[in-house]
Amino acid sequence: MLRLPPECPGARQYAQGVSMRTSRARRTCLAVPGSSQRFLAKAPQLAVDEVMLDLEDSVAPGQKAAARAAVAAALGSADWGSRVRAVRVNDVSTGWAYRDVIDVVEQAGQHLDTIVLPKVTGPGDVRWLDVLLSGVEQAMGFAAGAIGIEAQIEDAAGLAAAEQIAAASPRLEALIFGPADFMASVGMRSLEIGVPPAGYPGDAFHYPLLRILVAARSAGLQAIDGPYAAIADTAGLQRSAASAAALGFDGKWVVHPGQVEIVSAAFSPGQEEYDRAELIVAACEHYAAAGAGAALLDGEMIDEASRKLALVAAARGRAAGLHRTREFTPPAAAGRG
Repeated sequence: MLRLPPECPGARQYAQGVSMRTSRARRTCLAVPGSSQRFLAKAPQLAVDEVMLDLEDSVAPGQKAAARAAVAAALGSADWGSRVRAVRVNDVSTGWAYRDVIDVVEQAGQHLDTIVLPKVTGPGDVRWLDVLLSGVEQAMGFAAGAIGIEAQIEDAAGLAAAEQIAAASPRLEALIFGPADFMASVGMRSLEIGVPPAGYPGDAFHYPLLRILVAARSAGLQAIDGPYAAIADTAGLQRSAASAAALGFDGKWVVHPGQVEIVSAAFSPGQEEYDRAELIVAACEHYAAAGAGAALLDGEMIDEASRKLALVAAARGRAAGLHRTREFTPPAAAGRG
């Protein structure tokens, strides 16, 4: 694990960078095949928070090297705006992973925000990537820790080690649920990625999602749900996204432009919810400054727990581009009016 002592040059900037990265919006994360020039060219035009250029499952073995070059070129030439720029490399058990990291970071590391590491089965996988990134950053003259990591948990072993994985590196920004491989790992009776198996009297994904969410939050990370591959099933996608959003997830992968609007809406608060969240934050700060630990707002008791919940909703609203339409007015000020 990379540890920078306080006196190390760049340590303060590194810590500030970690804090900034874990607050990035990831409501919609678009998966783009790295071997498709057409999809690489279209991706910067879509209204998503993160674009994940894929070198893993969507790229055939014989196209890996060409895909690395295409991804690096796309990172350096396209206008990605404020989107999080991510590349998914192959998993550490393959012969492609180290070359994926070295080639992409050397050629386009200054245009890259995170590496998505798939099929993470334990903390050692994340530490391997951390060490490799540190070496390439040093060789290229990049700031230490400039590139973050998103760990994709996709099987029973990874889920069992979720807490250890979440604490494996200060580069970590998010844990991601990978439904396809997870379903195969535990033997779920479904052939559709992200679609719960028929016959189970409940949400078959609730446990892995909640386990990943708790592990992520315990380490101060974001939690991202995986893709729903039944592109034509918009109702199923809406249910899946709404369920993950209600549970507390920060976003979800999308695999087709037609899924973007549905997923973005599911993870974005409405105007009323956003306004209420901002009011709670402002009211709690006002009463805390006055020495009050709890108070009433529109007839509802609010306290520090209320503020923590409101901060999450307020951050999501800002990421969605919402602007507050109500301002908090302290009771005394209201009485003088």
